[in-house]
Amino acid sequence: MKILVTGGAGFIGSAVVRLAIARGHEVVNLDALTYAGRLENVASVADDPRYRFEQVDIRDRAELGRVFAQHKPDAVMHLAAESHVDRSIDGPGDFIETNIIGTYNMLEAARTHWIGEGRPEGFRFHHISTDEVFGSLGETGLFTEETPYDPRSPYSASKASSDHLVRAWFHTYGLPVVLTNCSNNYGAFHFPEKLIPKVILNALHERAIPVYGQGLNVRDWLYVDDHADALLLAVEKGEPGRSYNVGGHNERRNIDLVHAICDILDDKRPRGTGSYRDLIAFVEDRPGHDARYAIDPDRIMEELGWRPSVTVEQGLEKTVQWYLDNPDWWQPLLEIDGVGTRVGTG
Repeated sequence: MKILVTGGAGFIGSAVVRLAIARGHEVVNLDALTYAGRLENVASVADDPRYRFEQVDIRDRAELGRVFAQHKPDAVMHLAAESHVDRSIDGPGDFIETNIIGTYNMLEAARTHWIGEGRPEGFRFHHISTDEVFGSLGETGLFTEETPYDPRSPYSASKASSDHLVRAWFHTYGLPVVLTNCSNNYGAFHFPEKLIPKVILNALHERAIPVYGQGLNVRDWLYVDDHADALLLAVEKGEPGRSYNVGGHNERRNIDLVHAICDILDDKRPRGTGSYRDLIAFVEDRPGHDARYAIDPDRIMEELGWRPSVTVEQGLEKTVQWYLDNPDWWQPLLEIDGVGTRVGTG
């Protein structure tokens, strides 16, 4: 299968690219290489004859048409998106343009290609989304594929909008789409502005580890390589028009997750005195911070046979070790605007 992966130089996208190549697929990686897109993330497959890279912005409809005409993919995995909630609070315009207009452009380019190829039954447009479109849960309950949308941030609202567009292109035009909504990812190559790498790198630099509010917000954590496995299953076996929630039944309070990372670092690279927990600093919560996310992944498990391979504890240990082993990857990123300072205060 030849797969066009958008955002394939990003965190989740690069995991998909690496796994797809490992499983024998051809991959066309389309990425604009904005601040979070790094070709270093796919360096391990860059010389593979089945891999191609196109530096294209999904807001450029003409260039998308050229890519489809040139490469003629059998499937699309659309991951390209602005994804940092805090940045969406400060600058929502980029999220509207990329996540909504960009997805519209992708749908139209894919539809043109699909029609031109004679509407092949095996073609898929796989749209990768987030559990944040569902809003916030109370202390109980899980997000299912039937949970009503209730986005609370410019980021999640833009992703919800793109989900609706994808469904509309299925019902109106018959474009064979598949959707997935995932829980919070973590793992190797995670950009340093996100919670887990920020905790690791602040700890290693002996800086305060900021925790919003009292750290009581709950997230369902998903190891990125497990997510990539689920995404490839969805594009290969997913039913057109169907959505699948991807999560690992791994709910953790933010403060408990931070404690776990500190404890792993205490074991792997002890401080001169005291614990890394001593660096934790509670800061003012961000605007519109959802209390709890939790995914019910039964559909993808039962229908497609997906299972996560690691627990949170195992995944965190692997992730911390990767950051300890790869300072050449993350050190240059700490100089990028917004990475070392707080954004999104409203």
